[in-house]
Amino acid sequence: MEEIWIIGVGQFGYIAFQRLSHDVKNRHFVLVDPVEQHLLKCKGPTTTLRISDGVEFLESYLNKGHQPDWIIPALPVHLAAEWLLLHLGPDRLRRIPIPAELDVLVPNPIRGPEGNLYLSHADFRCPADCDEPRDICTVTRKMRKQDMFEILGNLDIEPFKALNIRSHQLGPGIGGYRPQKLWDLMESVKQAMGSLALSTACRCHGVITGLERV
Repeated sequence: MEEIWIIGVGQFGYIAFQRLSHDVKNRHFVLVDPVEQHLLKCKGPTTTLRISDGVEFLESYLNKGHQPDWIIPALPVHLAAEWLLLHLGPDRLRRIPIPAELDVLVPNPIRGPEGNLYLSHADFRCPADCDEPRDICTVTRKMRKQDMFEILGNLDIEPFKALNIRSHQLGPGIGGYRPQKLWDLMESVKQAMGSLALSTACRCHGVITGLERV
């Protein structure tokens, strides 16, 4: 049976659960949110509900002996970056500011209050059920010059090393990644030295967190 972890069951996490569980009997969902009322909306025979902070849950339960098939980050933080920070600890990894020079290298950048840089090929609100076509935008019907995960994985801004984890389309408006990608990312971070521009991205959207190995 396919197991999917949805980390965060606010608006987007709940939509992900509804769409992925509709008329599908061979999936089990582990739903994680600190607010019990969010979880109770998803109670059923195919769900395991966990009242927990999403990053802390991932740190406690993700291990190579038992892994879900997919992880869907649906919480208002950069899950991959926050998990790395928690797992490695402040003696080995810390958050650092992203330089202003990076803004001109990426499309439509927006800086978040926590220091992350959010990016998008779109300068408009995307439809919630976008199916992320390979080459064109569903709204403008124009060709996409380059996928966001490629842009962010190949950033060239000294002294930062670019590391990216790709989010794959699991359903309309729903993105996730295999757990092994987090472990691969962990090994890359452990082997790196100095400043990192760590990102998660699909074809159209992405987020970057500045990190530093210490």
